[in-house]
Amino acid sequence: MPGFSQRLSRVEVAASVAMTIKARQLRAEGKPVVTLTTGEPNFDSPPHAIEAAHQAALKGDTKYPPQDGTPAFKKAIQEKFKRDSGIDYALDEICVGNGGKQVLFNAIMCTVDPGDEVVIPVPSWIAYAQMTQLCEGKPVLVNCPQNNGFRPRAEDIDAAITPKTKWLILNSPNNPTGAVCTREDMEAIAAVMRKHPHVWILCDDMYEHLIFSGVEHATIAQVAPDLKDRTLTCSGVSKTYAMTGWRIGFAGGPKNLIKAMVNMQGQATAGISTVGMAAAVAALNGPQDGARAQSVAYQRRRDIAVQMLNDSKGISCHSPEGAFYVFPNVAGCLGKTTAGGRLLKNDEDVCLALLEEHYVATVHGAAYHMSPYLRISTATEDGELVEGLKRIQTFCEGLH
Repeated sequence: MPGFSQRLSRVEVAASVAMTIKARQLRAEGKPVVTLTTGEPNFDSPPHAIEAAHQAALKGDTKYPPQDGTPAFKKAIQEKFKRDSGIDYALDEICVGNGGKQVLFNAIMCTVDPGDEVVIPVPSWIAYAQMTQLCEGKPVLVNCPQNNGFRPRAEDIDAAITPKTKWLILNSPNNPTGAVCTREDMEAIAAVMRKHPHVWILCDDMYEHLIFSGVEHATIAQVAPDLKDRTLTCSGVSKTYAMTGWRIGFAGGPKNLIKAMVNMQGQATAGISTVGMAAAVAALNGPQDGARAQSVAYQRRRDIAVQMLNDSKGISCHSPEGAFYVFPNVAGCLGKTTAGGRLLKNDEDVCLALLEEHYVATVHGAAYHMSPYLRISTATEDGELVEGLKRIQTFCEGLH
């Protein structure tokens, strides 16, 4: 049988995907599974976005699109960056991708060579390290402890940078912790990055509008305009507008980097869905009431989850400032045995026991480079979330 490439061995199935698959299998067997794994809003896409896609299709806007995005979409993105962050990007400093993930993939693929280092504050989304490894680069993980609110410290980033560093990746609000970097955090990081002009900066702002309690979003190109010429600012419509399945991401950055990213995308997928871009234009330019209402719902669910988890024996849970995740510490559960007889040695054991014994699907913190934690998504209906959290409480009561 013909063989596979060596690079395939550097790619793993994301833990969140693996746990979701296991949950689906159990549900298919008739088990009453509560899935708290997926980073996907449980709301519908905006009606005006759906209607815009429909009208675009009816008008025959179904041909191959420009590889870097339609003029109408790029103008909407340009206005979005000005409106939300005060960043002024020219149209040739903007590109689009099949979801935010492809935008990140394009950036890393066109810049990282074997042996290059990518500095990643952790806990972090799994994909950053995996994309780096796919390019034979080296992820350099910078610990963001809970006692600092899971936020990166500028001095730790400074210590991690070497002559081999190609990128610093920042994600705020953060997946999996929900941590939000303050303007002061970003200014301190910017001061460090001025010392290292050979390093690109990637700000993944996908959750930028899911922020609670009056906290304000900040991004590097906004707080440090002098670093704009080596900063890539990434976002999309997936989380803000509940449009994950439309697969629409975008970025603003220096012209030469954007051009390289568009070229890289051309070797994979070329342009993105024309009707999807029409929908995204409507989402960005249209009423924002739905996005604000969703953020209010996520804040309510955060409060429910944090309280119920802190009321669970052996669990402590930090209250995040954004996104739709909580990241509880399960250290108090380790070394104990479940009601079903499983010895809990680490957070993965906790995760599997919750699924197999109580039919609650979560993701273990080790998958995000920090243990012993769980990632719990609050992007689910209130009743379903509460049911899952009650089962977690019952699980903890049964430990001995």
